[in-house]
Amino acid sequence: MNGSPRTGRTAKRALSYLGFALVTVYCLAPFYWMTISAFRRPQDQFDNTIIPARWSWENFSAVFSGGNGFGRALLNSVIVAGSTTVLTLLIGTVTAYALARLHFRFKNAVLGLVIATSMFPGISQLVPLLKLFTDINWINTYQAMVLPSLGFALPLSVWLLTAFFRQLPFELEQAAMVDGCTRGQAFRKIIIPLAAPGVFTTAILTFIAAWNEFLIALSMVNKKEMQTATVAISKFTGVSGFDQPFGTQMAAGVIVTVPLIVVVLVFQRRIVAGLTAGGVK
Repeated sequence: MNGSPRTGRTAKRALSYLGFALVTVYCLAPFYWMTISAFRRPQDQFDNTIIPARWSWENFSAVFSGGNGFGRALLNSVIVAGSTTVLTLLIGTVTAYALARLHFRFKNAVLGLVIATSMFPGISQLVPLLKLFTDINWINTYQAMVLPSLGFALPLSVWLLTAFFRQLPFELEQAAMVDGCTRGQAFRKIIIPLAAPGVFTTAILTFIAAWNEFLIALSMVNKKEMQTATVAISKFTGVSGFDQPFGTQMAAGVIVTVPLIVVVLVFQRRIVAGLTAGGVK
């Protein structure tokens, strides 16, 4: 009888570990399969063994050869994702601060409208945007990819940053203004440094979303030298031009995914802190 409570706790702990292990395997299995497929030889790409019989770098070499233009596509992804992130932070930070600190009529309605815009399916906006960008000669330009991504990223960033700014005490700005700072100086010198975890988290989430974006880049660009990495991967062709280059696509997927995984692992504490800080006052 004395051992039953301990046995129950042990069983619950074992079930918790088992559940954690199952979730981990479920999440990592696709990435693991993509990685080992990238290291298979081209003639072994349909081999279903868990570990390749022979490891090869041929697929990674093929990614940057054969006229794929993958190096330029990576640069385009960096430009588009970086520009989207910077603009999102500049606009979203100011907007979120105004919604969190200023008092005006219908403020809650404005915030609700901002978050409601993110509920529209992205594909429903492609045709109007494509027509607009065609009329103003923006097709095959960076801004044709950045502005739609900005429209999708801003609602989430404003929502996150508004919650974060609200949990910062008003007395911080009042003390700064007593010392001679204007409201703008208090925002720039006091609030922004304190809000760094939330701003950093928003930047990481925005960059990841913009980096992985596919539909907009595919629709707004038809020149090879302007396509992003995700679009370039989808247009890879095999040696003959007709076979499916699974190995090359897997290698390109690893190249595109690994930097994001490294960033998230390195800055995971900041990301978690930024996501949770706005929820507790």
